[in-house]
Amino acid sequence: MRSISSTIARLRNLTPATFPATGRDSNLTPLEGSGRNPGALRALLHVPSGLSPEAPLVVVLHGCTQTAADYDHGSGWSELADRFGFAVLFPEQQRANNPNLCFNWFSPEDTRRGSGEVESIREMIVATVERHGLNPARVFVTGLSAGGAMTSAMLACHPELFAGGAIVAGLPFGSARGVPEALERMRGRGHDRASLGERVRAASPHRGPWPAVSVWHGSSDATVDAVNAAMIVDQWRGLHGVGEPDTTERVAGHVHRTWRDAAGRAVIEEYVVAGMGHGTPLATHGDDACGSPGPHMLDAGISSTYRIAAAWGIVPAIAPPRPVATPTAAPAPAPAPASPARLDPAATISEALRAAGLMKP
Repeated sequence: MRSISSTIARLRNLTPATFPATGRDSNLTPLEGSGRNPGALRALLHVPSGLSPEAPLVVVLHGCTQTAADYDHGSGWSELADRFGFAVLFPEQQRANNPNLCFNWFSPEDTRRGSGEVESIREMIVATVERHGLNPARVFVTGLSAGGAMTSAMLACHPELFAGGAIVAGLPFGSARGVPEALERMRGRGHDRASLGERVRAASPHRGPWPAVSVWHGSSDATVDAVNAAMIVDQWRGLHGVGEPDTTERVAGHVHRTWRDAAGRAVIEEYVVAGMGHGTPLATHGDDACGSPGPHMLDAGISSTYRIAAAWGIVPAIAPPRPVATPTAAPAPAPAPASPARLDPAATISEALRAAGLMKP
């Protein structure tokens, strides 16, 4: 296992040339004029044509070394948006801010209400909702890894903005201040369990109701230790006033726990994806399949994208069958050319002579 100092040195030595541009085609369009941008992030957007008024908005935060287009292609969020009718906003990190394209979830100035990257994302959300007539009560946020940790920051700093959030292979809010602490927390070390909930309470003046939280983590994640998933659950249990999980079941072979509040609403859920490493779980077959496997986009036989959206109520709980394309009727085969008649030279000459009046009939 690498030492912290060697890992820091390796991260510092990474340059933009280390990560080549993907050149991937994208259906995301830039969101111009999105307000204040103290975090110097880029905003990209996908709004399906003919979107209904008051449609939901999903904010998606990519992981390190990824672009918005990479994560959209892998996770399938805009594909799902086209199918079920909601908008998707992709804040995108810039290399000038972080050479690995990580959101700076460990930077106090970027994870403080009204400051840095958190404020940039808030401004993008407000501009998108107003500009496209979306429903401000149906705004959701999700992200992978560093994007998952920044999702924790958005839920803590601006809980009033979100109906729900989903943290994939991420970390709890306020767990690190700087790179050395970030690396320790990613390893699952040095967490202060006692102050988890208080960090969220101190991040904003909001006192409830709190957004519902979905937590996804691979049991074999060697990049962000799975203890972080348990810490995220603990951070939100006290805020929602819940204790032990109400249900524990297996879904597609993976452990799924659900916590419900006094009104019976599912306020926290956790998926422990058996044997999966660091990444977003995908399903490549079935009616709920979306996205495409690749680096940190892992075929685990379960579609986190679809199930997260279903938990938020923006897609059906059970994926409807995909439309089956009607096969185009094959054109009728052209009739076979008639076989040429066998030539009789003598008869042909005789016919020609009769036609010329040179031979009696």
